[in-house]
Amino acid sequence: MTTIQQIHWKLEMEYIGHPYYVSGNAICHALGHKLPPAAHRKLRASHGMFVPGQYDTYPEEHSQSGAHPAFGNGCRPVAAYEDLFIFRDPHQPWLIDSRPRDALNTHDLRVQSGHPALASQTKLGLPETHKFDLRTTNWFVSAYLSATDDSLLPLEEEVLDGVQFGGKRNYGYGITTLVDTQLVDLDTLDYSTLTNADAFSIKLTTPFVLESTYPEADDQRVPWWWTETRDELGEREERIVEQRVMHRLTTVDHGQVVKYCGNNPVETAKNGIHRVETHSKYGFGEFRVIPVEQHGTDQAS
Repeated sequence: MTTIQQIHWKLEMEYIGHPYYVSGNAICHALGHKLPPAAHRKLRASHGMFVPGQYDTYPEEHSQSGAHPAFGNGCRPVAAYEDLFIFRDPHQPWLIDSRPRDALNTHDLRVQSGHPALASQTKLGLPETHKFDLRTTNWFVSAYLSATDDSLLPLEEEVLDGVQFGGKRNYGYGITTLVDTQLVDLDTLDYSTLTNADAFSIKLTTPFVLESTYPEADDQRVPWWWTETRDELGEREERIVEQRVMHRLTTVDHGQVVKYCGNNPVETAKNGIHRVETHSKYGFGEFRVIPVEQHGTDQAS
């Protein structure tokens, strides 16, 4: 597996579901309605991250530079390893500080039939002198697919368009439209920031599963290439639904940074893109390798 297909969906209706992301499990099941069973079994999906459609600029660490008038509205060019994570951080480091970044990066909540739903748009009023104007932010879902057989990708646009995520789908909630997609060959990326450094941290992009009630799922220890013990890591309970049966997961929560103790950062970085251990097929276990000298910049961005 060397190819991934990046996808950018636009939310067209409120989403009722996980508040931090659309799980890879939900993405896999949504696409399964449009794929032959044999193809669906080969598919692997990342979690889908919520992205505000805003005008902003590339962070310093990325291979591209400059501002873009519709930065969050579609896929960005990928030439280096760091480019893969432009929309994988909920903090959205590309949002510029001269605008109300916290407000622009916050979903409106709307209660629908007693359920809190994430709005497909956020509308901010402007100062009194422009009280009749609104600043509208559309919301997108950024995810990527891989497959045990690279020939399965790319999925056709008609398969990706119009998929629905979250609850109350029969009532139209969670519907999306496809706005952009692109293929990325992981073997052709520039990993020089990793080969030129001597020490690294690992940032968990999605939760790492330790225990699962899913049938025949193996429990996992904290990986040997992390220095922290389980007692030093924050945990979270997650859930996945398979054939209407809910399974509970004990996970190391995403967003945490640990020290990397391995000796092959490039290979580890590629493994982190494909995700590791239990339920990696459904988006769990994704991480980013960060050179230590960039760690402070990454955390502050």
